[in-house]
Amino acid sequence: MTVQHLYSDPYATRCTAIVDNEGPNGGILVNRSVFYPTGGGQPGDSGELSWGPDKTRILDTRKAPGDGIELILAADGPRPQVGTEVEMKIDWSRRHRHMRIHTALHLLSVVVPLPVTSGAISEAKGRLDFDMPDPITNRDQLETELNRLVSLDLRVSEDWMTDDELAANPALVKTLSVKPPAGTGRVRLIRIGDGGDQVDLQPCGGTHVGSTAEIGRIRVGKVEKKGRQNRRINIHLD
Repeated sequence: MTVQHLYSDPYATRCTAIVDNEGPNGGILVNRSVFYPTGGGQPGDSGELSWGPDKTRILDTRKAPGDGIELILAADGPRPQVGTEVEMKIDWSRRHRHMRIHTALHLLSVVVPLPVTSGAISEAKGRLDFDMPDPITNRDQLETELNRLVSLDLRVSEDWMTDDELAANPALVKTLSVKPPAGTGRVRLIRIGDGGDQVDLQPCGGTHVGSTAEIGRIRVGKVEKKGRQNRRINIHLD
């Protein structure tokens, strides 16, 4: 099991850890991490691993059995032995863009209040697929509303709910294809806004910025038809 400090501080960029074992995908398992593992449409973090005089690139971060975190290392670099104390440093520019895009996609799900069938995040853009039979005719208005929410500088915060509480509030789950992880007793929620200014609350295991203003200006890109009643909305960071 890996202690994941990214949830207590998504702005932490480095930490020390012990190499626990070899990973199932050719990487290494560590006992603590601030790196986000691939999941929920958000890519795994990349960065640098160092120990003593040695260092190598971390190309990807993945989930491992038993709540473990596996760091995928560059094949042409040195490799730490099991038991070695290492320091990991996130490629912060890349992670921060993922955080901005991820929070922006939550706002998109507010502006387009339809069931979400899938989503994806990258450095350059993000997208959500909606169960949307009819085409969008007001893309400019959609972009204007997204940027209005960004400009409100709403606080983005973390909350938790028990599995039973979530089961009693199914409307909080916006995604049709990806269900929140259950069985651990509680589910993480991301809240945008406080009190009467709250605009969104939904289960999410990803990393987010601290306020909507940090997202920056959003540009709505292509709106694509994907199947009989599925439409994809792409957004970009200007």
